Amino acid sequence: TLRPLPEAAKLDFAALSERLRATNPQLRVSTTGVRSAEKTRDLAYKSRYPDFMLGINAMQRQNTVKEWGLMLEFNLPIRDRVLQSQERESEAMLAAAQSRQQAAINQALADLSDNLIALDAARQTEHLMTFSLMPQADLTWRAALAAYENGKAEFTILLDAQRQIRQARQGQIKAQADAQMRLIEIERLVGEEL
Repeated sequence: TLRPLPEAAKLDFAALSERLRATNPQLRVSTTGVRSAEKTRDLAYKSRYPDFMLGINAMQRQNTVKEWGLMLEFNLPIRDRVLQSQERESEAMLAAAQSRQQAAINQALADLSDNLIALDAARQTEHLMTFSLMPQADLTWRAALAAYENGKAEFTILLDAQRQIRQARQGQIKAQADAQMRLIEIERLVGEEL
């Protein structure tokens, strides 16, 4: 048996889009890319300021420390084209990462919307098949059977009525399968079961 579909309240686009933004693995990757670009930009801007490093080392001969060494290093940045180009490059990389993140969000939301619409369409199709076409096909088959038993219809009409019942059942099963596939796709986008 197929698992039951969640009620319509759980399939609200606004609520699912918030869950999607919080739990979608692809969006998390793009968020990490933006954070990385921000850190790269911050590092590029920190190269504007002077930097120094102090180091102390011990020189050991056999088992005793005989000498000590002191190292002092200064880095005085000169505002030149290289530093400016590194800053512009880091800004451009950040803008590109933010654009990729927004594109990923837009694509995920569009996919969510498409799947919700398709799930609703599959539900409506199944409802039509179950409560409209199946009863009509059953009535047609009963009428054809009665006409055949009374000698007023040919056997091919009875076979055609039976084919209509099978087609309606096949459409019902197809709609159920499509609804399940759309539900799975929505859960994949959201990143958790509904």
